[in-house]
Amino acid sequence: MKILVIGPSWVGDMMMSQSLYRTLKAEHPDAVIDVMAPAWCRPLLSRMPEVNQALATPLGHGALGIGERRRLGKMLRASHYDRAYVLPNSFKSALVPFFAGIKRRVGWRGEMRYGLLNDLRVLDKAAFPLMVERYVALGYDIPVASAAQLPQPLLWPKLQVEEQEKIETAAQFQLAATRPIIGFCPGAEFGPAKRWPHYHYATLAHQLIADGFQIVLFGSAKDRQTGEEIIAALPEEARGHCRNLAGETQLEQAVILLAQCRAVVSNDSGLMHIAAALDRPLVALYGPSSPDFTPPLARQARIIRLITGYHKVRKGDAEQGYHQSLIDIQPARVHQTLSELLAPQEVPCTS
Repeated sequence: MKILVIGPSWVGDMMMSQSLYRTLKAEHPDAVIDVMAPAWCRPLLSRMPEVNQALATPLGHGALGIGERRRLGKMLRASHYDRAYVLPNSFKSALVPFFAGIKRRVGWRGEMRYGLLNDLRVLDKAAFPLMVERYVALGYDIPVASAAQLPQPLLWPKLQVEEQEKIETAAQFQLAATRPIIGFCPGAEFGPAKRWPHYHYATLAHQLIADGFQIVLFGSAKDRQTGEEIIAALPEEARGHCRNLAGETQLEQAVILLAQCRAVVSNDSGLMHIAAALDRPLVALYGPSSPDFTPPLARQARIIRLITGYHKVRKGDAEQGYHQSLIDIQPARVHQTLSELLAPQEVPCTS
């Protein structure tokens, strides 16, 4: 069986979609799964053993491009896919499988996609409260009425990184081999309201450095300034043990280095979901956004949140746009949670 998946466009969603690929392989062990997604997804898809190949979406996020989608669909007819799974809910995302003439096209109804999808499922959001449940439910030929009917446990995302890759990449960035790494992911895609304050990150970093760890800051180029603010808030003697790699790594390198971390502390972000898929001990810090829909999927993940509900705000009222609910999460509590996660492991002495 040849399967084409039209994948999501965001890091966190792409990570959660791996649960569908794992479910499909469990249901159809001989299936060949190709995933069409933005080109930047390739470093993630290449580390999912269920995925045969990644096909780059030729259009930018939000572009309709019916002519280009028709051309691409007709080109894919030669691949003779047996079925397609369309994960985004948009009208345009269902066009390529339709133009490719794929016999069975599966997805949630979304933006009124009658005709484009011929195995059209109607989503009861209350019955499937988690996004990962909605992805997994599509993997069963007989429609599932609720998350309670899904086989348990769900097959959570699981990226593969080789041990030698970790060693070589850490050496490439000249990370000290004498101190275990704690990764910080202090950025957030949708503004400062989702960020734990940089001064809290600095306080936690100082304590962890005193515990014998080194800190590595991950993120994109636009998170670079936040990383610099964290380092600037550290005492002079601690700064040599805190490295800002935001904007310096490709996604592929960031994945490998996160796999090398002893543990990770993160805001609600795509990197948080990557760390979870690498099964790193993880402390996830939530404020206005809610973990009720897209929590980190890992047995070693701990969520800290002081409020309830979902608050659609990108910039908080506090200084630098921080949200009070995240300001109120004290570094001492995060340190304690992290220490509990690391308790079974040997905590290094200061070197």
